[in-house]
Amino acid sequence: MQNLNKEIKYIKGVGPARAVLLNKLGIFTLQDLITYFPRVYEDRGKPKLIEEVQDGEDVLIEAICTSKISEARIRKNMTIYKLRVRDESGVCQITWFNQKYLKNRFEIGKTYKFYGKANKRIGYIEMNSPVFDNEETYKNTGKIIPIYPLTYELSGNVFRQIIENGLNEITNNLEETLPEYIIKNYNLEDINFAIKNIHFPENFEKYNLARKRLVFEELLVMQLALLNLKNKYTTNEQGIVFDKKIKMSDAINKLPFKLTNAQNRVLEEIDNDMESIKPMNRLLQGDVGSRKDSCIYNC
Repeated sequence: MQNLNKEIKYIKGVGPARAVLLNKLGIFTLQDLITYFPRVYEDRGKPKLIEEVQDGEDVLIEAICTSKISEARIRKNMTIYKLRVRDESGVCQITWFNQKYLKNRFEIGKTYKFYGKANKRIGYIEMNSPVFDNEETYKNTGKIIPIYPLTYELSGNVFRQIIENGLNEITNNLEETLPEYIIKNYNLEDINFAIKNIHFPENFEKYNLARKRLVFEELLVMQLALLNLKNKYTTNEQGIVFDKKIKMSDAINKLPFKLTNAQNRVLEEIDNDMESIKPMNRLLQGDVGSRKDSCIYNC
């Protein structure tokens, strides 16, 4: 069984420097890493034709490179790199800022995938600083991509690779945390399926199954913890026993309105609790206009 308490700095791709950044996110161990869930997801698996792209849309396109990257220095510390691509429907101009390593990255005539925010211009589409892949690779595109809450010092691509390395450490060897009868009764997935597909789901159906399992477990643990606290409280603590001779009806009869059957029932339950040796722990709830405020202050 994998040691989930393994320090984060020993996970592949981390090391001491990145460990400090991960610590800022509350990630200190392998367990912290694999339970640091995405905040949203981007579906980068469905490409659109360039002519179908909407202004301001985050979109995936597959297009052929039709030019070499041009380089233009517009001011100190600011260089623009532009690439022109096209598909069967139209033209797109790709722009990056201060990304010198891209200068010889693209080959004319080859197809690439680009994902980013598109803006419509007269006669063409413009896309600024997109992520990209070769036609046959799927590192940044062609699938559902998890987006994590991060510090500005740690990029999404780097963190996703660290998550992937962490999941490779456990390789479906997580110990199941729910009894088998609960999993069957509530039609839940196992813990290894849930952890894998909450990070890198193949489709949103699998994501929903993973989320259902993890949310169920979280709520179950919370309920069990609250029940445990309640049992300890009611077993070890004694409440104040009020005199049974004191009748709540004396106060109720002085009210300038008549209580509903539900209000009378609740007050009777409160009366019985106050006469009991067990501590009372109640929340009086009512809709707007139910006169619960009058009931509280007058009773």
